[in-house]
Amino acid sequence: MKVTGNRRWWAAAALALGAMVIGIDGTVLSLALPTLATDLHASTSELQWFVDAYLLVLGAMMLPAGLLGDRFGRKKLLLGALTIFGIGSLACAYANSSGQLIAARILLGLAAAFVLPLSISVLPVMFEEHERQRAIAVVASAAMVAYPVGPILGGWLLTNYWWGSVFLINVPAIALAMLAVGLLMPESRGEMRPGLDPAGVLLSTVGLVGLSYGLIEAGERGWGDLRSIAFSLAGLAVLAGFVAWERRLTLASRRASPGASPGASPGASAGAAGVARQARPGFAGTGGGRQPLVDLDLFRSGSFTWGTVFSTLLSFCLIGLLFAVPQYFQAVLGYDAMGAGLRLLPLIGGLIVGLGAGDRISKLSGARGAISLGFAVLTGGLVVAAFTGTGDGTGYAATWLAIGGFGFGLALPPAMNAALSRLTGERAGVGSAVIQAVRQVGATFGVALLGSVLNSAYRDHVHVSGLPAQVSAAVHDGVASGAAAAAQLGSADLLAMVRSAFIHGMDVMVLVSAGIAIVAGVLALVFLPGRPGRPEPAGPAEETAAEATRTVA
Repeated sequence: MKVTGNRRWWAAAALALGAMVIGIDGTVLSLALPTLATDLHASTSELQWFVDAYLLVLGAMMLPAGLLGDRFGRKKLLLGALTIFGIGSLACAYANSSGQLIAARILLGLAAAFVLPLSISVLPVMFEEHERQRAIAVVASAAMVAYPVGPILGGWLLTNYWWGSVFLINVPAIALAMLAVGLLMPESRGEMRPGLDPAGVLLSTVGLVGLSYGLIEAGERGWGDLRSIAFSLAGLAVLAGFVAWERRLTLASRRASPGASPGASPGASAGAAGVARQARPGFAGTGGGRQPLVDLDLFRSGSFTWGTVFSTLLSFCLIGLLFAVPQYFQAVLGYDAMGAGLRLLPLIGGLIVGLGAGDRISKLSGARGAISLGFAVLTGGLVVAAFTGTGDGTGYAATWLAIGGFGFGLALPPAMNAALSRLTGERAGVGSAVIQAVRQVGATFGVALLGSVLNSAYRDHVHVSGLPAQVSAAVHDGVASGAAAAAQLGSADLLAMVRSAFIHGMDVMVLVSAGIAIVAGVLALVFLPGRPGRPEPAGPAEETAAEATRTVA
């Protein structure tokens, strides 16, 4: 079944709906934590695991999920993942203890690890080059819209219903996405049925769990915490072993593929390797365990490598804004959770405008023009944000949020498309999983690093000498607890100091993000090609693999 006409776009809309639900689930839970602490008698550690269990499984399982999609069929596994996500949402809603909720959140993370990369991996299968970037924009923007929708929707639900309703809202949206995917999306898989590479799966999973957990702990405890350092270093060491193992298998695969030369494009190398594996039992589906989980030849393509790097740096910069701005609206400007979510809408407005403009700019100047311009605009928004003062309000914040969103919208789709354009249908699942896994780790690192920068600058500007020990600890802990302590004491001076210190910390944090955005923009100008030229010709093996895996009846 080949998808034609508007059916492709309806299928893309279904994928976008699934991505939005997953994004909402990640943001809506933070609002329910105080209620969960009371209703489930959850400790501080358990509250942390309500969030972290989801993130750890999500980051660790993306690579195996992409491989399984390539082997067994992306549509089939996507439908299964959406089903599990719906079941997990029901389990979360009706959990009676902290342990049950943590287990259900693990189930949600497992399902999300399949939904996110598989939703992206089918886009090169369904859409030709001239339409792919627009399709990426549809799915990517849906995930971004989830950030303000989560607090708005969650605030309304928690005001009117019990806490389980924030999970039940997922069920009808997931059911609609399943129906649309089932009816509209074609099945696709790798024609050569890639092997499972159990050692690679184990090493990547353990390494990503260790690194992600270490970064999460660093964000909570600080970069000097020995446990955070130990887990981060252990995770990096295991991932280094994973890369060495994958390199070994990639070299063995290359030697077994006479048609793949060191100078060939990654896509052609992958296609030729697939034909060779089909002819050699040791590399076929029944004996494909020697095939690498991640074909490192992908990184011989500058387009794939830099597209992955730039999309990760965008996530890194954006996550800093999304970490700090809700706190600014709530603890400094005094809005509730729903009000804070509504005031994030300029970010989404700028994003949507940027998505449309970026598509047109990419057609005229190529990925380099759109990505570098996007980082330049994002830098401008961040620099404006760095001048936020105690007398500024919602209007000023809306200005730099809209500018930042516009820059993000300009740069993200062409960055993702630059990476995806080098994937054949044979390994689209694993390739997109690599992109998503790196972005997930980058976002986790962004929260940890930028959160530490903000907290350090904040604590340097609060003076707690002379305050009661309990109040001093609350002020030192963060702006939310500091503002609450000041309100309890009825001290306007303490409240002003806490708010001023947080604004200073936020200004420093966004300046760091601006510096990263400047560097990324320069790298885009140096390493990406200019105006789009004629597509690079594909080798015969690549054409065979791409055509064979475009759709499976």
